[in-house]
Amino acid sequence: MELYINKIAHYLPKNVVPNSYFKAVNGLEEEWIYSRTGIKTRSKAEENENKNTMAVKAVELAAKDLPYSIEETDLIVAATYSPYDTVSTPAHTVQRLFNIEKAKCVSVSSACSSFINAMEIVQGYFAMGKASKALVIGSEHNSAYANETDPQSGHLWGDGAVAVFISAKNYTGHDAQIIDIYTCGLGHIGKAAEAVYLRPRNGGIGMPEGRDVFINACHYMVEALEQVTKTYHKTIHDLKWISSHQANQRIIKNISKQTGIPEEHFLTNIEKRGNTGSPSCAISLSENIGKIKTGDLVGLTVFGGGYSCGAMLLQF
Repeated sequence: MELYINKIAHYLPKNVVPNSYFKAVNGLEEEWIYSRTGIKTRSKAEENENKNTMAVKAVELAAKDLPYSIEETDLIVAATYSPYDTVSTPAHTVQRLFNIEKAKCVSVSSACSSFINAMEIVQGYFAMGKASKALVIGSEHNSAYANETDPQSGHLWGDGAVAVFISAKNYTGHDAQIIDIYTCGLGHIGKAAEAVYLRPRNGGIGMPEGRDVFINACHYMVEALEQVTKTYHKTIHDLKWISSHQANQRIIKNISKQTGIPEEHFLTNIEKRGNTGSPSCAISLSENIGKIKTGDLVGLTVFGGGYSCGAMLLQF
């Protein structure tokens, strides 16, 4: 069965935090942060915002000019790891506010790989004939748990959300086709169990083993792209664009060097948005969608704490 992305849109809070903010908080100079991460500013949710409200705003934007009624959606999958209400998830909140009565609601958490896992769940539901129109929402409120005094990772995090409508029909004639999706759990490798954590009552978000994360992210995001392109009888060198998890610009540079694919072919937003977590690869895709032309082959690739990885291949 063919699957298409009918609409994609993102929401980013208006509040922006510059690197200069962290000098008084954790002693890091703004140029040092930029040189080590590629980040200059990061988006931060307002006091009255949370991952559910950001999800709703992303859906509102994506629903504009949707070629069918949003109420026809029969599957909503939320991708998120940052706790707000673990019972009424973004999927349930969106179902209620948009009156999507017939939808199944699912929430998946696999750290920064969650968005690709959510897309694979949609692929499975469609294959089983249990869904025909789906909505995937990625939303993270990282700043709610970021320990800004932590010089290892307190300066990395941004907030944001993305919404993607999916069906088996190419409504416009140039909707992006989802060619294939690949995911893999990696809890058995390296320092997966302790490298990254989010403990709401015990330190918030932390990344004490950043070096291990870096090494494995650089390796497995490439491997995921190799796997997902292979099923289409292509290679990563056939990709016109890559939108990776926006964790660190140095990871993107490393992947570019490994593969020989110029950095100019990577869709990025980390400089302005910071690490927005699981929706980051899709937010970057949405922000840079104007660069993509009909016929372009695009790869999304992710790596998440815990560990896990994944990739998705799109034909525009």
